[in-house]
Amino acid sequence: MSDTDRQTDRRLEQAILELLERRAPTATICPSDAARAVYTGDGDGWRALMEPARRAARRLVAAGEVEITQAGRPVDPDKARGPIRIRRRPH
Repeated sequence: MSDTDRQTDRRLEQAILELLERRAPTATICPSDAARAVYTGDGDGWRALMEPARRAARRLVAAGEVEITQAGRPVDPDKARGPIRIRRRPH
């Protein structure tokens, strides 16, 4: 993994946490919200960051920071297929 990739990964993780911090405790975000927040170009180049954003969310799940949901319920990040949402982990 290149330094640029590692920096992007850290920026995506930080974007997820910052976006969630600005929302209600039970609110969710889409990985695309983080991808758009990190992407610095014009157009839809943020789409290339979708899978890295999903991976960032999985790392944050492993760290106990967030949970990934589908249909409003927490799911195993390794088994989630299709659209996901991210929310802060209840304390």
